[in-house]
Amino acid sequence: MSAMRMVFVTFFALILILGVGFAAWVVSVAIRNVAFVDSLWSLFFLIAAVIFAAAAAPLSARGLLVLALVTVWALRLSIYITARNWGEPEDYRYQKIRANNEPGFAFKSLYIVFVLQAVLAWFIAMPAVAAVASPKPLGWLDAVAVAVWLTGMVFEVVGDWQLMRFQRTRDSRDRVLDTGLWRYTRHPNYFGEALLWWGVYLMAVAAGAWWTLVSPVLMTFLLLR
Repeated sequence: MSAMRMVFVTFFALILILGVGFAAWVVSVAIRNVAFVDSLWSLFFLIAAVIFAAAAAPLSARGLLVLALVTVWALRLSIYITARNWGEPEDYRYQKIRANNEPGFAFKSLYIVFVLQAVLAWFIAMPAVAAVASPKPLGWLDAVAVAVWLTGMVFEVVGDWQLMRFQRTRDSRDRVLDTGLWRYTRHPNYFGEALLWWGVYLMAVAAGAWWTLVSPVLMTFLLLR
């Protein structure tokens, strides 16, 4: 893919992601609940990956592999968050943001919540889209990357499942989950999220896109904060 075409596809992906975010914002104003943006977060990444995959077709083995990994991660996380939040009131974090930005939160949420998350996802997706578009063959570093990604995915999925089970069965809201993976890390799902994106970055490095380092660093920072 030429540099000019890469720039065009990059900004087309941003415009499409922002368009989806805008549509979601319109819905959020109608239902007075912005929390469902969490269900869209991973899908923003998938949109970027699919657009680059379409532009780079036919895909290399690495491109197909990265697209598959991003698709599995994005759909799993979106479905899980949607099921978890279905029928629930707006998440307390967004309630706090709403209270701190009244009056006018209905409009402010467009850029405070939806545009911000759309742009962050577009930016953090750089290693994935660079790897998807690469024609280079797979190598040993890709094997390491997949192992890192799989480890992160296990931590995220198992951590989410253990937390969901704990919340359904605990007999007191004061109890803290300290068994399973939660015994070893305070947030195994967040740890897994960071780890799997470092795995994607390693695939980008194997593709020659080492310069996308800022993306996994930013993702890790956001999860820690």
